[in-house]
Amino acid sequence: MTLASIPDADYCLQHVRQHDFERYVSLLYAPEAERAALAALYAFNVEIARAREVVSDPMPGEIRFQWWRDALNAPEGAEVDQHPVAGAVRAAISKYALPLAAFENLIDARVFDLYDDPMPSLVDLEGYAGETSSALIQLAAIILSKGDDPGTAEIAGHAGVAYALTGLLRALPWHARRRQLYLPADLLGAHDVDPETIFAGDATPELRAALGDLRATARRHLSSTRAGIAGVPRTLVPAFLPVCLVGPLLDRMDRPGFDPFHDSAELSALRLQWAIWRSWRKALRSARDVT
Repeated sequence: MTLASIPDADYCLQHVRQHDFERYVSLLYAPEAERAALAALYAFNVEIARAREVVSDPMPGEIRFQWWRDALNAPEGAEVDQHPVAGAVRAAISKYALPLAAFENLIDARVFDLYDDPMPSLVDLEGYAGETSSALIQLAAIILSKGDDPGTAEIAGHAGVAYALTGLLRALPWHARRRQLYLPADLLGAHDVDPETIFAGDATPELRAALGDLRATARRHLSSTRAGIAGVPRTLVPAFLPVCLVGPLLDRMDRPGFDPFHDSAELSALRLQWAIWRSWRKALRSARDVT
């Protein structure tokens, strides 16, 4: 299967650029031969991750997810290939022998997004991050290794959890407004945080302490990622590039007086691109060369 057989690559690339700019910038550092498949993978993730935004209640979201499960398992040449993202990601799965179970597990994990149930524990939150963010990094690494086992499962696990936890901390005000709670119940209980204060946008001392613990967990996973990244072949580094934003974002959230509901930790588009470029240059010097 040639690059040309990844259909609608330009559509997927623009879809990712519009809805997931950080991953869009990172895939520009990937070899051109694998860029279309990465765009298809990330566009698929956009379709699944945005389900809560485009449905009115959980049932249409469940139907949407079942459509994707069926689409992924449809026979070759099925009508579903006319869908620009479904056709592209199915072609990428075929070309790079991507494990279908990883896509199905990602969809299953995202069912949590459709409801307002609390995240039970930190272990559950890390598991959710592993099935979503970590799986995406590992799938990207498989693409970049041209379908071979990249040997990056462990580091992808840490990298994805660090990135996902930081993303959820960034999205706290947005989730609170729609009464959706990703902060683990055991962590909130340990600090006597009343969930209603979160929904009210009240940054109580108890909540600040809980958020500090969650940032510390993200930093531990980031530290493990940094410790292992030198052993990753440089050809696989683009899969990990978005994780370079975790440190600067956590630093902003750690600032004294930072209000998690009213102060933005976001990086400007220019600084985001500079941070990813700098990380790429550093990786070229330190990552393993397997050529």
